[in-house]
Amino acid sequence: EQYKRVNEVFCDAVEQVVRPDDLVWVHDYHLMLLPRLLKARKAELSVGFFLHIPFPSFEVFRLLPGDWRRELLDGLLGADLLGFHTYEYAHHFLRCVLRILGYEHHMAQLLAADHVVKVDSFPMGINVGKFFTTPDEPDISREARALKTTFSELKIILSVDRLDYSKGILKRLEGYECFLETNPEYHGKVVLLMVVVPSRIGVRQYTLMKRQLEERVGKINGHFGRVGWTPVVYQYRHVPFPSLVAFYAISDVCIVTPLRDGMNLVAKEYIATRRDGSGVLILSEMAGAAKELPEAIIINPNNRVEIASALKEALETPPEQQRMRNQIMQRRLRRYDVTRWASDFLTALVDVREIQTRIEATLLSPNARRDLMIRYRNSRRRALFLDYDGTLTPLARYPTLARPGDKILGLLRSLAADPENTVVIISGRDRDTLENWFGELPVGLVAEHGAWTKRSGQSWQFVKPLVTKWKRQLLPILETYADRLPGAFVEEKENSAAWHYRVADPEQAGFLAAELIDHLDHRMNHALRMDHDRDPVAWQSEQPVRLDHLEPLVHQGGGVDGDLVAHAPGRMCERLLRRDVLEFGARAATERASGAGERQRADLPRRT
Repeated sequence: EQYKRVNEVFCDAVEQVVRPDDLVWVHDYHLMLLPRLLKARKAELSVGFFLHIPFPSFEVFRLLPGDWRRELLDGLLGADLLGFHTYEYAHHFLRCVLRILGYEHHMAQLLAADHVVKVDSFPMGINVGKFFTTPDEPDISREARALKTTFSELKIILSVDRLDYSKGILKRLEGYECFLETNPEYHGKVVLLMVVVPSRIGVRQYTLMKRQLEERVGKINGHFGRVGWTPVVYQYRHVPFPSLVAFYAISDVCIVTPLRDGMNLVAKEYIATRRDGSGVLILSEMAGAAKELPEAIIINPNNRVEIASALKEALETPPEQQRMRNQIMQRRLRRYDVTRWASDFLTALVDVREIQTRIEATLLSPNARRDLMIRYRNSRRRALFLDYDGTLTPLARYPTLARPGDKILGLLRSLAADPENTVVIISGRDRDTLENWFGELPVGLVAEHGAWTKRSGQSWQFVKPLVTKWKRQLLPILETYADRLPGAFVEEKENSAAWHYRVADPEQAGFLAAELIDHLDHRMNHALRMDHDRDPVAWQSEQPVRLDHLEPLVHQGGGVDGDLVAHAPGRMCERLLRRDVLEFGARAATERASGAGERQRADLPRRT
């Protein structure tokens, strides 16, 4: 509740100063609910969010209570653009969204509850020019020379971190201790300059961590040190920028071994400061910077032996090899510095508006909703084609659970009671189910996507003869794939069959669904025709049902010529970019009414 309250306080503050054409950029894990809060109050705002820490894998994120993880993901999906340091973190987020919220992405674009969300990686850079030129300043040059004099004849290994359990400082000391144990020839020739910046002073766990570090430093110095040589020079203090640059400039090796880190800019700062190309960077594979700096010596920060081996390798790397690696990394850092990082993010945030405009044009916008309501009130004869699953009722885990409640039945009854309305319910369900649910209402019904139609108060009509012998081939294949996917099941209808997998593992379901489509495409290509026009994917007979077969449903009671025809397509209203069911069989073209080509425009009553 405190976390929610903090996000609400920020939302209140932003709302007071923000203007409609502003770009709002939200940063880090403290404010993961803020994007959704802002969108709820000002839907027209362009909101970007950048996460500076790693986004955990699904196996870790799922440890959160169910309500918490859903609220956090939903809060982030309020943003128009979500940025992460690396592709790995973005992938973790997309996988969590799929498995927890059920939203599938297409090229890292998500169609969330009310808008399109773009997900991308933006590796944060540094001010390379500042670090490259600062060592020339007189004060910094003077401090660097003094440090060199202090550590004359010693190879300097630099470690700079704030005090935090994620930085792996204790493991780093253990690795250095192992190095001294296994390489006695380096005794008296190296020094670990360890700078620990105070963090969260007063927190008991951090006080305990500080004590453990200092005990380990004392142990190493007591065991290996001698008069004239201290293996570890330990400093617990804030380091001003000039001193930090001086440390970078004089160090032969920089060791950065966090147990987990979103990016870690220390590694980049060290490389940027090495003007002559000398120096070796040892970098944890758990840091985001490892993806950008593969020329460094990459190690597992949990393995003390690996750290010890890396230290030996770094100290023995030839100068020409050092220069070659560092120059490659420096060129990369110059090309993608902090200015480029910010510019790319903000440009992407502006560009995502164009993507949203293009995709959301197919959805019912607030303006289109208002226009539709005005036209509804002004028209005297109206035809309302309503899809059932995903439109009149939310999608259910099993088809039998989607039975209409009193609210839906009351709404349909009210619409149908208006003599100026003709209401038609279109569904892929079988006619017995529709008759059982809606038979007493004065509405038209379309079953199995057009194979069967029924005018209000009349009997069911079979639109045209359809061949069903293909089901003898198809059903065993569907059952086989259902057996391979726990949670999947087959639904057989009179003229079609459906393979449901909404309750199955979404990732496994995606692979098997694609495999099933490919299998049937090759196995039954002569009997069925594949239709990719919309979700769900389907195979239909070579003679599909046409829109004009539904025209009698519209024209009962005088028709609707010259007034209003409205069609609510089902899967568009689901707001989901995923497939939960594959349907096979006869499919009416009615499902394509929202995007039908000009060739079918003549089949529709005239629109106004």
